Amino acid sequence: MPDLLDTHLENRWLVQPNHANSLGTTHGGDVLKWMDELGVLSAMRFAGENCVTASIDGVEFRRPIPVGETAVVDAYVYETGRTSVSIRVRVHRENPRTGGRKFTTESYAVYVAVDSDGDPTPVPDLTVGSERGERLRADALDGKK
Repeated sequence: MPDLLDTHLENRWLVQPNHANSLGTTHGGDVLKWMDELGVLSAMRFAGENCVTASIDGVEFRRPIPVGETAVVDAYVYETGRTSVSIRVRVHRENPRTGGRKFTTESYAVYVAVDSDGDPTPVPDLTVGSERGERLRADALDGKK
């Protein structure tokens, strides 16, 4: 059975002018795309199957990510159903020169594992084998309330 920490992924995107709106900050749609891409990768790593997006909870953009900074997205599985995988996705803006980070947004998404015919297929049970994993899971469950 996959462990929560096996599903914890992090990726970075350098915000370029083609990602920017008229204010010189990242389009919300680009951030959502990056969140969904990393979320599905985490779900697929867990399920060992292709996964599709079933839902994404509301997203509140708390601070912008300006051109020249880095969008750091992390995602991990915190809960499962019979064929579904629940993922917490968080975004920070990062200064690429100093590494300083500020929280920008988060969301909770559900992905469904599918077989080669596109039909839902069962996923394994989630295990949490470390204190760090327990903290991440508890944080996700608390934030979901």
